[in-house]
Amino acid sequence: MGTGKQYDEDFKKQAIKLAREVGNTAAAEELGIPKGTLGTWMHKARLGEIDTGSGTRDPEESLNLAQQLQAANKRIKELEKKNRELEELNEFLEEASAFFAASRRKSGKKNG
Repeated sequence: MGTGKQYDEDFKKQAIKLAREVGNTAAAEELGIPKGTLGTWMHKARLGEIDTGSGTRDPEESLNLAQQLQAANKRIKELEKKNRELEELNEFLEEASAFFAASRRKSGKKNG
């Protein structure tokens, strides 16, 4: 079982930065903390749950985030285009509905 020791956010951020420089095992030994604890913090940093500030991502992580952003932007553009198409279709259907309703009233026909 763990000791339940609490570490402040600044300590966690510094530990993560050190681990990125020298590796998890060396950083954990140097700081006197369990390797598993440091591993958990590293995982949380990758998920964005611990903000380690700018310039803390390695090139592979940055590339992956850039690809995700690019895919998200592409999806947004596709959805915006589809939304415009649906708005135009909805407008056309409203106009057609009004036309046919007026036409029915003109001819004197009733529903049923």
